Amino acid sequence: MYDVIVIGAGVTGAAIARELSRYDYKGKAAVLERASDICEGTSKANSGIVHAGHDAEPGTLKAKLNVLGNRKMEQLSRELDFPFKKNGTLVLCFDEKDRDKLHRLLEKGQQNGVEGLRVIGVQELRAMEPNISDEAVAALYAPAGGIVCPFGLTIALAENACENGVEFYLNTEVLQIERIQEGYLLKTSQGMFESRIVVNAAGLYADALHNMVSEKKFHIIPRKGEYCLFDKSAGSYVSHTIFQLPTRYGKGVLVTPTVHGNLMIGPTAVDIEDKEGTNTTGVGLDDLLKRGGLSIRRVPVEKVITSFAGLRAHETVGDFVIGEAEDASGFIDVAGIESPGLTCAPAIGEYVAGIVQELLPVPKKVDFKAHRQGIHGMADAGEEERKALIEKNPAYANIICRCELVTEGEIMDAIHRPLGATTLDGIKRRTRAGMGRCQSGFCAPKTVEILAQELGTDAGEITKSGGESRFLTVRKI
Repeated sequence: MYDVIVIGAGVTGAAIARELSRYDYKGKAAVLERASDICEGTSKANSGIVHAGHDAEPGTLKAKLNVLGNRKMEQLSRELDFPFKKNGTLVLCFDEKDRDKLHRLLEKGQQNGVEGLRVIGVQELRAMEPNISDEAVAALYAPAGGIVCPFGLTIALAENACENGVEFYLNTEVLQIERIQEGYLLKTSQGMFESRIVVNAAGLYADALHNMVSEKKFHIIPRKGEYCLFDKSAGSYVSHTIFQLPTRYGKGVLVTPTVHGNLMIGPTAVDIEDKEGTNTTGVGLDDLLKRGGLSIRRVPVEKVITSFAGLRAHETVGDFVIGEAEDASGFIDVAGIESPGLTCAPAIGEYVAGIVQELLPVPKKVDFKAHRQGIHGMADAGEEERKALIEKNPAYANIICRCELVTEGEIMDAIHRPLGATTLDGIKRRTRAGMGRCQSGFCAPKTVEILAQELGTDAGEITKSGGESRFLTVRKI
């Protein structure tokens, strides 16, 4: 029997797992994930924004954990070696009549404890962002805002948790949960698991799991957001993350550089029924580019390299649902983690580990490893580092992805490290092979070949993202 099982290996589940890995559980801790890899759900398709914390209502968990998560991100990026940049955010106002709304956001942010907030006039705004819309008249500037690689953050948290002893079970879908004398029995697609405590961090499916054990039901609404990603040649079009004044659907369409040097516009916000509905639409993308064009002078549409859609787990109470279910002791919900969930994740991890400690207090490990080394990227390495890597492994001299300059050595590392990649998307999220201008048109066949070789399997068995998403089929003659 496990002491703690976390359901879900998105950024929230990974952050919780990392915090739990600080403690010396005799019965161990584990993470169950229905997908073939970590970071396969909501966490793989979002804005990658580290919000400053001026949007959430004061006194809510969102407000508290946003500010705490923001403050933790920089140190965490150093400990776990993932890309993060504090580039600052701007909330634009297009009408003098709305200037009071900027001041309300400013006051809200100050109540939440956000430092450095100020309303700036149009002259300073244009000096900061030369390509800002001619219609903008003022902005709320938040220097604490930042950008992060959502894949890098999630994978780093999960790898570090794994290195510290948390067991991960991928391709393991929880089908049923039953209360037993000492905790819970989880019936999964890979057999039975027993645990004293269960942490429900299942994202869009957190309602289904909660409702298996509690009479007090709740409902998660998938809120779809579509995005456009632009080539790196457009990455310096803006330097800050630019929002518009929020609506009832949230902080609206943003224009931002990414931590890897691209430009991104998104997301739209439409409530849908299908929890797997991540298709993009012509209507949605047209609306997205139109609304993005309100913030900047000209959207460089000719430089769009891909579009994608993600789903946010919206719960109607307006705040995160984090805590032990009222009528299911030892069952901890971590639900409704929509924006700013990515920012909050490190703080949520600590918060949930605190709840677990109240239920099952154990001492901290004396040998916890706080640091993790990421994959050495040849594109960003200095001359001496490149030489050293190639000397150690000549595969670092063999470029596989020409757009992002990713080498065979980096792909091999991604496969063989803790929680290593087994799919093409897994390689993409860990190394950026396939993320560039050609969107894997050149490197996909070679990456499939390397995966097959390093995993000791047939190339026909390699998938894009698990399941039946194979690239190659065998034709019988």
